[in-house]
Amino acid sequence: MTSPLLSTTDLTVRFGGHVAVDAVTCDFHPGQLTAIVGPNGAGKTTYFNLISGQIPASSGRVELRGQNISGQSVSQRTRAGIGRAFQLTSLFPNLSVLENIRLVVQSKAGQGFNLFSMASRHAELTDAAEAILKRVRMIDSRDQIVSELSHGDQRKLEVALLIALDPAVFMFDEPTAGMSVDEAPVVLDLIAELKDQSDRTVLLVEHKMDVIRTLADRIIVLHNGALAADGAPAEVMASDVVQEAYMGRGLEGILEDV
Repeated sequence: MTSPLLSTTDLTVRFGGHVAVDAVTCDFHPGQLTAIVGPNGAGKTTYFNLISGQIPASSGRVELRGQNISGQSVSQRTRAGIGRAFQLTSLFPNLSVLENIRLVVQSKAGQGFNLFSMASRHAELTDAAEAILKRVRMIDSRDQIVSELSHGDQRKLEVALLIALDPAVFMFDEPTAGMSVDEAPVVLDLIAELKDQSDRTVLLVEHKMDVIRTLADRIIVLHNGALAADGAPAEVMASDVVQEAYMGRGLEGILEDV
């Protein structure tokens, strides 16, 4: 197997006397989508926050491409290649959909993050932004103000912004939450496309079993902040440790209740 793109080693965070994430060691490889599952309070989102830098770890480390990034800020980790969808939510709610995407494209191209420098001569930036909007099926909304978008379109825009950022690691925390049955497949198709990029890895916190079955190459289970299971979906579902952790009900039953 290839070297891990992202790794956590003994990653731990304590809030007072409560250990929210407990010495989680895990490698994430290119071309792989890992679903991170467990009941409410298991530590899934906190683990995400530790990886992306929203909260500092009490101990342990995070590595990207073998480099320790544990001391880096959220923005430094983003520049290094950690992309989390909510970091970009409603980047500029009073600007249009196209302007939001174009700003990220411009910044990624090293031309600064300045709306006023984006004159009509930057046609290549607009073309790149429009290509992303076509990819997420939002080209017809290019001129709509972000704050006026439906919830589903805002979630699609999050994915579009993340694609524009072009990170090495894509992180999605319940990407279809609150979306209609008609809206969700677009986002799931986009995530499936991203995981097919052999030099990228995708992390997905998700409660919906149908989404996990469709997308996941691997499942890790967190229970009381600790890593309870790690492996192929069928293997994890059937593992004794998972059955015992969920008091005989099984992982699938727990997740479907959430």
